[in-house]
Amino acid sequence: MTSNSINLVIPGFAHYIASKMAVIGLTRALATELADAGITVNAVGPSLTRTATTEAGPAAFFDIVPQLQAIKRVQVPDDLTGTISFLASDDAAFITGQTFWVDGGLVRS
Repeated sequence: MTSNSINLVIPGFAHYIASKMAVIGLTRALATELADAGITVNAVGPSLTRTATTEAGPAAFFDIVPQLQAIKRVQVPDDLTGTISFLASDDAAFITGQTFWVDGGLVRS
């Protein structure tokens, strides 16, 4: 799992953004290396997702982030279930090396 923060300019997050870009690079490299074995590798980039861990962070994020998204609410873990289930299914057998932004339209690329 990566984060859509790599597409935003957030001061003080250079270390975090670099680590998430590494996940995308690793995803692409593994997709190439494992393809001959029939293994697909993809990444999912969520928005700020309400979890116990994020609840412990700055509360202001829960006010700010939804206002930047097309869908103006805080993401919950169930919002990721469909995409992850699809990517794990045979229906996604020809998809590899991709990053799926499941973020309520925060990243509109």
